[in-house]
This record gives sequence, structure tokens and C-alpha cells, in this order.
Amino acid sequence: MRAVITGGGVAGSAGAIALARIGVEVTVYEAYQDPAGPVGSFVSLAVNGLRALDALGCLDTVRRAGFDVARQRMWSGSGKLLGDVARGRRPADTLHSVTLLRADLVTALRDQARHCGARIVTGQRVSGAAADREDADLFVGADGIWSGTRRELDPAAPEPAYAGLYSVSGVSDLSRVPADLPRDGFNWVFARRGVFIYLPAPDGTVWWTAQVVATEPPHDRAGVSLADLSDLFRTERPTAAVLGAATAIRAVNPGYVLKPVSRRYAGRTVLIGDAAHPAGAGQGASMALEDAVILARHIATGSAVPDALAAFDRERRPRAGKLAAMETRSRDTKTSGPITAWARSLVMPHLFNHFYEKATGWLYDINPGSLTLPAARTSTARNH
Repeated sequence: MRAVITGGGVAGSAGAIALARIGVEVTVYEAYQDPAGPVGSFVSLAVNGLRALDALGCLDTVRRAGFDVARQRMWSGSGKLLGDVARGRRPADTLHSVTLLRADLVTALRDQARHCGARIVTGQRVSGAAADREDADLFVGADGIWSGTRRELDPAAPEPAYAGLYSVSGVSDLSRVPADLPRDGFNWVFARRGVFIYLPAPDGTVWWTAQVVATEPPHDRAGVSLADLSDLFRTERPTAAVLGAATAIRAVNPGYVLKPVSRRYAGRTVLIGDAAHPAGAGQGASMALEDAVILARHIATGSAVPDALAAFDRERRPRAGKLAAMETRSRDTKTSGPITAWARSLVMPHLFNHFYEKATGWLYDINPGSLTLPAARTSTARNH
């Protein structure tokens, strides 16, 4: 079987590994010379994504490239602790969530894809029509939220819309952060102008991202300054302290939402990752990794490709829909007004720890790697 994958990010590279591991001849086309994305942006992988990485054979590599994050803490803008729970896992799970730079995750996946025999071509965009000319048996659209493959499948498919939030990611010097702020964990601060997240890293820095509520995204991303950001979050002590120690802004990205995609496969074409369901809720990369392994599982059954894709879609659609609803609730929380923030500060310390696991545990119970993929095969396939 021959497969063409468009997009060499997380979903496309993971898909290449999984398909190559079951004996498919895979070519990945990536439009950009370096598909790693903004160097400064980071991703967090929950245990469901990590188990998919284990099936793909790169869990250890990814864990070495990042750092474990055992706890998630929720704070009010004044510094009041609202909740303290296991991060991205059930409390008893000894596998901890991992945070790393997106570029490092993509690099690890691309290296493994090559090792498994996939051919990766960068600097070239490809469409389903081009895949037809290559006589591919399977065409995988892993080309992100602005997917051209999705538009080819369904010209009436929804287009991404600005979510009312934009994210600014950066790094701070931990030694300049007040000693009474946490030195570990995924710390989530409910601020007046959005949400501020910071993670102390083992190298003595603090990785942070500010999700800013705004009716429009910045017209000039390069023009967003630390001074502007500090002014937006000046009323919250934890955010002001971390931003006061900031050394650089690394990435500025608008947030987008996508209405449910009604047509995610047709014939021998299928969408995975953000092309099919921009997950949000910190699950984008993990869901893409799940997609890759589960798609390979269905292709490996030997069913006709259209039948395998239909079975894949039936398995994935309910989970994607449930996660989309969860992300909507999360986004509403981030953009809530002062009255809601006041009520949250009163109620969350009493309820959050008790109900969080029940509300999120279903995410982590899946083991997408339950299909044992064959060992990687070494190849001299030429990559461009």
C-alpha cells in the first residue's frame, strides 16, 4: 500500500510512523522547509498522548526532550489557591504529563518517521489531486486547522473563526521570581484579562503563556511587547511577578475555533489532527498522536481503505465531539466576567479537587497503543 500525507507537523509525522510500521510505503509532503513551528511555543502531552508515543516508539526520546509535570494548580488573580490536582492523568497513574517545545516534539517524530522508512519532502505543498497522480492508495490530510484537504473533501466545510483569545508565550528567569511562588507544576492563574499559565522548568527558567481576551487579535504580532503584556496583567500578583522576570517573548498566536466537521473522510482520503478537530483544552497534540495510531490500527485490518476509514471515523468522532464540548466550557471560563470570577473564587476551593477527576478522567483512560505495532524497519529512503 502507498500513502501520501500532507503536512509534516505532529499529526503528519506521527501518522507516517504508524503507517510505516504496518508496512505502508509513506511519503510526507510539508509546505515549509522547517515544519517545526514557532520555536518558543510549547505543548503539554497528557498520558493518552504519551501512550500513543510509546506505541510509535518515541516516548523515551520525547520525555528526554521535555520535563515531567506532576501537578496542576489553579490560582485566583490575588494568589489564592483554588485547586491542586494531578496534571493530565489519573492521580494513581505513575506516568506523568510531559511539557516540551513543539519544535522538539516534531523533530523527534520526523526522525522516527525516517527511521521507519517514511520519505519526507519539505518545501512542497501537495493536494489530493496530486496524490491521485502519484497513484496513492491512501491520502491523509494532516495539514492543520487551515486544511486545504478539508476544503477539497467538502467545499462547504466550516472555516476557522477567531476565538476571542490570543496567546503570547515566553520565558522568564526563575531566580528573579519571588520565592513564595511555586517552583514546580502547571500553574493556571485566572486573571482579569484572560488566563496566565506558567511552568518552572528544570533549567532555571519559567515557561509561560498568556491567553488574552480580546475582540480582535493583534494586527502586528511582532509588535506585542513585554511592556504591553505586563500592563494587561498588572492587577494579578502572580502574573506580574513572572512577567517582571521575563527575558523574551517567543510566540504570539491568535486562537481559533472550528465548528464540527461533518465530512472527515471520503473514498481513500481522511483527515487527522487539527484538520479534523482542533481539540483545544491542551489536547491538540495528544489527540493528533491518538489519531495516528488508531488510523494505522484500522488500516492494518486489511479491510478496503474506504471501509477502514469509515471505521476509524466511527471510533474517533464521539471522543472528538466530547472534547470539543469540554473546550467550549473551558473557553467560556477564560472569558467570564468579574461576577463569575468572584463566584469561582468562593466555590472552587471547596469543589474543584473533588470533581476534576470525574470530569476529565475519561480523557486519560484510553490506550491508543493497545495495538502493538511491528518493530521499526531501517530504511535508506531519501528525504528532502
